[in-house]
Order: sequence, then C-alpha cells, then structure tokens
Amino acid sequence: MKATRYSRLLKALTLVTLLAAGSAQAAERYVFISHAPDSDSWWSVVRNSLKGAAEDFKVSVDYRNPPTGDLADMARLIEQAAAQNYDGVVTTIADFNVLQGAIQKITDKHIPLITANSGTAEQSDKLGAIMHVGQEEYAAGFGAGERAKQDGVKSFVCVNHYATNPASFERCRGFGDALGVDFKTSTIDTGIDPAQIEAMTSAYLRRNPGTQAIFTLGPVSAQGALQAVKKMDLKGKIYFATMDLSNEISRGIKDGTIAFAVDQQPYLQGYIPIAIMAIMKQSGNTDLAAATAAFKANPVVKKRLEGYGLNPIYGPRNISSGPGFVTRDNIQKVERYSGQYR
Repeated sequence: MKATRYSRLLKALTLVTLLAAGSAQAAERYVFISHAPDSDSWWSVVRNSLKGAAEDFKVSVDYRNPPTGDLADMARLIEQAAAQNYDGVVTTIADFNVLQGAIQKITDKHIPLITANSGTAEQSDKLGAIMHVGQEEYAAGFGAGERAKQDGVKSFVCVNHYATNPASFERCRGFGDALGVDFKTSTIDTGIDPAQIEAMTSAYLRRNPGTQAIFTLGPVSAQGALQAVKKMDLKGKIYFATMDLSNEISRGIKDGTIAFAVDQQPYLQGYIPIAIMAIMKQSGNTDLAAATAAFKANPVVKKRLEGYGLNPIYGPRNISSGPGFVTRDNIQKVERYSGQYR
C-alpha cells in the first residue's frame, strides 16, 4: 500500500516537473531589431515598451541593434535572429535594399515578421511582413513643414545626424516640399557627435544668414543645434522645429526656443508589434483583423495606453503611431512621461 502511494506520488511529481519544464520551453521569444546606434537615447522609450509588452503578454523579448548604427551589422543581426528561431521578429526598415536579403531569411523560415518605425507600408508588404507600425517619414516631415509654413517660414536647414539611414532624408524632403524648397540644398550631414553638429549648424547659418528655420531629426541633432542657437544668440530669432522628444527638447519648447516637436509615440512602435504577434500565437488565430480587434479590446492594453495618453491610428492593415505635435500648449502633459513612455 505504501509502495503504491509512493509510486503515485512519484508519478504526480514527475508530471508536475514535466509540465513546468514544458511551460518554460513554451514561453514565446520575440526580438526587436533596430538600426539605432547605442548613442541615440530616443530608443530608450522603445526598449521600455518592449518590457511592458513582455510583462503584459508573459513573453520574452530581446532588443538588438548595431552599436554604431552600421546597417551591414544590422543585417547580420537579422540573419542571426533567423538562425535562432524566434517566435516572431520586429525590425525597422532603415534601408530596404541593404536589409531585404537578410529579412528574407526570416520569412523563408515562416517566422512571423512585423516592421516598425522606419520604412513604408509598401516596403513592409514587399518584405512579407504581417503589418507595419510607425510614422510615415515623408508625411511627418511634410506635416511639420506645413506647420512652419503657416508660421511664415520660407527657408530652412535640415540637420540630419543619421544620413546613413536613407529614410531620414524623407523627413527633410517632406519639410522642404511643404515649403516649396529643394531639400537637397538645405540639408547637412552632420554625423552624431554633438560638437560636430553644433559646428556644422553654425557654419551653415553663417554662410546662409537668410535661413529662417532649423529642422532637426531627433534628440541627437537637436542637442547640437540648440547649442548653436544659444551661442549665436538666435533664440527667438530663428524658427526651430524638431522630430521626437527628449528632456532637452522639452525645455526648449517651454522656454520658446523650439516651436514644436513631432511626436511619433515610440512606445507604440515597440509595444504593438509584440502584442499583436503574442495574441496571434496564444490564440492560434493568425488573422490580422481578429488580432487587432483583440488588441483594441484587451483591458490590460487599454489601461496601459490610455494611462500614458497614447493614441494609435488604426488602419485596415497597418497602425500609425503619428505624427502628433507637441507645443507649449500641451508640453506639460507630454513631458510627464518624456523619455519613458513618450
């Protein structure tokens, strides 16, 4: 009798151990691969969003990026992800031509793919992605240019700190088109060193004293350009617009140096792709419309996004995270979560 009880207990314990091991092995693994160098602080919000998605959907999420922003390194990271057999991959489309071959290794293995941040919906579709989550670069630049034009701006310099990413030029082109200006003659390739950005911005403004506006593409270029404005005593004398947010940009908006920042809600760009793939995997239903509906109805998702004032724009296939505009009128609301959720 004792032997029978012991045998049953042993079997039960073995079953529990096997179930626990199976559960651990079954936990989904996802990876987000960006083009950003380590020096770009803007991506801290995306990384924070991946932690939120992992927590909400009980999955594991890795973040990978090329330390210097080298796109050949990024392509290798994508190839490595294919070899590691993740349950899903999210990647930016920093350069369609450079990354296309590496991304095909993902889709050839039938690993679910979602694109985010840079690139276009059309490129995403060509790559075989489920969907694209982000802000259309040209539209964001054009919207910023329209706003500047309404304020009387007719000329500008686009301070591009990441010219190795072709998508970055779409922001400059959009801004220029809205003003009716050739962006090629109004764009400087500064690199990511703040001192160099400051020096090159100052040099351009000295050579072109009639320049009415500065348009920066994010916190990296904004930092150096703001120093140029300060040292040249141009605060209030030159129109300043920027993409994205940081603590320094928020201060610039509040003190009147910066007219506005374009907010592409980066938290959504990390959180939504992981959530959508997790919903598909866990439900066993790969229909995008059903997954999107489940995402929108999920009370945990609602609480998280509404809690931080995040508002995705849902399309039939893709989800837009922006653009929105941050000005002195709404900066108090937005800066409360700047660097973490906005």
